[in-house]
Amino acid sequence: MELAQAEVTTQPKPTTTQVTGSVALLEGLIAEGTEVVFGYPGGAIMPIYDALYDYKERLQHILVRHEQGATHAGQGYARTSGKVGVVFATSGPGATNLVTGLADAQIDSTPLVCITGQVFAHLLGTDAFQETDVINITTPVTKWNYQVTDANEIPAALAKAFYIARSGRPGPVLIDITKNAQMQLFDYKGYVPCNHIRSYRPKPHVRKEYVEEAAALINSAKKPFILFGQGVLLGSAEQEFKAFVEKSGIPAAWTILGAGAIPTDHPLNVGMLGMHGNYGPNVQTNSCDVLIAIGMRFDDRVTGRLDKYAKQAKVIHLDIDPAEIDKNVKADVPVWGDCKETLPLLTELIDQKKHTEWLAEFRAFDKIEQEQLIQPELNPQSGEMTMGEVIHQLNQLTKGEAIIVSDVGQHQMVACRYAQFNNTRSNVTSGGLGTMGFGLPAAIGAKFGTPDRTVVAVIGDGGFQMTLQELGTIMQSGVDVKIMILNNQFLGMVRQWQQLFNDKRYSFVDIKSPDFVKLAESYYISGKRISEREDLVAALEEMLQHKGSYLLEVMVAQEHNVFPMVPQGCSVSEIRLK
Repeated sequence: MELAQAEVTTQPKPTTTQVTGSVALLEGLIAEGTEVVFGYPGGAIMPIYDALYDYKERLQHILVRHEQGATHAGQGYARTSGKVGVVFATSGPGATNLVTGLADAQIDSTPLVCITGQVFAHLLGTDAFQETDVINITTPVTKWNYQVTDANEIPAALAKAFYIARSGRPGPVLIDITKNAQMQLFDYKGYVPCNHIRSYRPKPHVRKEYVEEAAALINSAKKPFILFGQGVLLGSAEQEFKAFVEKSGIPAAWTILGAGAIPTDHPLNVGMLGMHGNYGPNVQTNSCDVLIAIGMRFDDRVTGRLDKYAKQAKVIHLDIDPAEIDKNVKADVPVWGDCKETLPLLTELIDQKKHTEWLAEFRAFDKIEQEQLIQPELNPQSGEMTMGEVIHQLNQLTKGEAIIVSDVGQHQMVACRYAQFNNTRSNVTSGGLGTMGFGLPAAIGAKFGTPDRTVVAVIGDGGFQMTLQELGTIMQSGVDVKIMILNNQFLGMVRQWQQLFNDKRYSFVDIKSPDFVKLAESYYISGKRISEREDLVAALEEMLQHKGSYLLEVMVAQEHNVFPMVPQGCSVSEIRLK
């Protein structure tokens, strides 16, 4: 898409003034409602930072300790606030350090606008100091990117960036601005938001005949089953989804990014899908007669073996991105469109029902899982502490009202399985990319996105060491984040796979750690380390009640595994409880 194709809302002709490209950029960010920027300065973006000096009262800038941390913080901010996260970085290594966060945001559909500085336009292609071809590097991991070499382009480029980032299926965009464009004076005519691009249609046309076909299938179904994902949250369709579920009476299960679209304890919420999901939802996927997928993409962690996935069922797939329809699972009825629009149309056409006997089948599986796995995990009577009991006690104290930001690994699966989510946008984690190191910076961003809610970062000892430098960001910004490290002295998920599938050939998974409490104290963050069960509740209370950030390290069982588990290469109905 060329920049010239952007069309904008018609507004009265503004007064022309001369400003630099940097000032125009900051004015545009403010016009878009930006409140917080996560970034790190450098030579190629210095003019923007110089202009930012005069905007301290209007834009809050959070100085991270690594550019990857900026992208993850931007993600956390976007995921909890529902707004676009904004990131600044310089050229060369500054820009390339964004790539992991961009890839994470791309696969998890998180709206980011990243601004990178670039060398002077006349030096492009000369291998100048800290020059990299950031456009070609980031093309695969952005929804759109663009290089600005002339300040006149900045307002329209920024407007287009925000529109693309937040519209349709959200995602990250990147604008690379050469240093001369940042410094250049030009006739600034004001900022005009973008609301249309000729070659870009963020929402596909809703075909009502498909909605009618879907309703007919649902009304005739004996064992219908709903799978819902983050699309419900991204579409702000929580109320529409709840109305659909309750009128249909259909059991509903969630992907890890869909958690919280309806409360965890809703009577029709039957649990988590996928490799480490709940027993009933996985088994019943291969027993239902109609499968209704809403805002989810049938990734491999949810489906297991595709050739053995829901072959008996008619599939209805609601998604805003037509590319997801038929990508992994063939849909009998595709319902293109924003689920905030399509769900009410579908709800109007379906019959009011209660699938009592079908729901009872899920509850029977729940009972087996509770007795054989969940209760021993959450309420062990002896032995080392389990991750599950830590999350359970955290639930008891937060009453399901906290935002839980998890890193990647065993603790992530345990947190997603056992945390209570009474409110939307309460579960923040790295889904599709599975980025270790996500948790700490994302929690910082999550707190800036929702300053009035308690934010608890649940992190493993391995992932914490990937981005622990962001303790410096906490120290300098004063943000209040509760950090809970579940330390099993292993790279736990890899160890679990090596135990189960490689005959306990533990190859480089026993990771050593520093004294995390002393490390936190060196950043002026209070903390405590516990290893005894009887100390757990008091330690959690101290963490939650502490004014300001706090680090709690909990020593948990070293070789405790996360179950249930769908082994790789197996169908979802072959899920193992142990």
